Amino acid sequence: MKDISRRGFLKTTAGLGAGAALGAMLPSAPALAADKTLDMWWWGEQELPGLQAFVNSSIAGYKEATVKAMLQDTAVVISQFQTAAAAGNAPDIQYLWNGINHMESVWFGYLRELDGLVNADVVTASNPTRLSHFGGHVYRVGWYPLPMLWVYNKKLFEQAKLDPNAPPATWEALLDACEKLKSAGVEAIGGGIQDGYWSEWYISHALPQNLDSLGEAVELFIGDKDFRDPKYHEHWVKLEELKTRGFLNKDMSSLELYPGIDLVAAGKLGIGQTIGTRLPADLKTADGQLGIMTMPLYGKGKLAGVPLLDVQGLGISANAKDPKAAAAFLEYLHSPERLKAFWDATGWIPSNKNFDTSVIKNDTVRAMWEKWGLGQNISNVTNVMPGQFYERAAIPTGQQIVQGSMTGEQAGELAAQTAKEWRDFNPDLVEKYRKWAVDLSSPT
Repeated sequence: MKDISRRGFLKTTAGLGAGAALGAMLPSAPALAADKTLDMWWWGEQELPGLQAFVNSSIAGYKEATVKAMLQDTAVVISQFQTAAAAGNAPDIQYLWNGINHMESVWFGYLRELDGLVNADVVTASNPTRLSHFGGHVYRVGWYPLPMLWVYNKKLFEQAKLDPNAPPATWEALLDACEKLKSAGVEAIGGGIQDGYWSEWYISHALPQNLDSLGEAVELFIGDKDFRDPKYHEHWVKLEELKTRGFLNKDMSSLELYPGIDLVAAGKLGIGQTIGTRLPADLKTADGQLGIMTMPLYGKGKLAGVPLLDVQGLGISANAKDPKAAAAFLEYLHSPERLKAFWDATGWIPSNKNFDTSVIKNDTVRAMWEKWGLGQNISNVTNVMPGQFYERAAIPTGQQIVQGSMTGEQAGELAAQTAKEWRDFNPDLVEKYRKWAVDLSSPT
């Protein structure tokens, strides 16, 4: 089941503003096709204001079926769907977070495979990510993207005599940049880790540096690989190095994720982690003086240095009364007219590689999308983590390293022990994960 703590931070997504989870029925389209009625449960207005307006205009303009849409509360996106699916009453179309957050419903038999149902070109263009594949089938259409990136303050780089247009590309260059920032009286790198999500994001960027595929990450949980192997906990050793050299901001343990990100835009922190949906607003705050970058390289895996892109999506329930009608509506949402309407309503980019990027006027935002969205990218590795591992290892390791109470090697030991405990209590899930690793080991 989905634990709310894992997505709780989405309720307060800064830069875009946050809306209360409504759980209310939206107006349905006129009953022009009385023989076709689709129920759609969705989420996203909470992290992307304007999405409700897009959904409203889409169902109002759709002539092939009557669409009844319901915006779900954040806390029940997964549980409400799974309960309804178990009773045979799930909606035709369901909003789906990425990775294990929807794969569990695939394993329960609650979702339909989209192969041969939704136009293959639409599925591919929408980039549902490799994490939507299982047993050779795909189960989601991408809806909107969440690029995950590192950001730095150009004015602070200039203050430290660093080139504001050449961010550090290697770990050695990062350490040199941090030293210069520190010497210039600037807190070099970090953010806010009190709520734990910075720790999750750090793993998302850092663990893949020593992976050749996302399937290799799954092997760490099912026991084929071991976090005690130095290359699989090197990312925590690197975080420990930033801590021991005094480069992390001093209030990092007392700040939550988004207030920590605010420090970079406000000119109080040199380098941090962020998410693409924040970039337009943060650029305004910083008078355009922000640069974007991938995490500097230290690892030797094939995924090292590849931009990170998470994608929210939609799928078709196994309970769908008319799967073809549901598929047609998903295809409609990816029509050129609807893609432009998505941008107009939200000011954000739809997950579709055919989207006309000429409407993006900010050079930095456009460059981000062209590199993170249109170029080679990988999915968020934390979306394959079992919930038990996420809560007991992924979050506390980063927090304790930042506090100075744990080493990187000790973090690897805790991760290995937690993974073993999960395996011992969930042998059935281990076998599902083992099969999933086959799909995740395919080219990303």
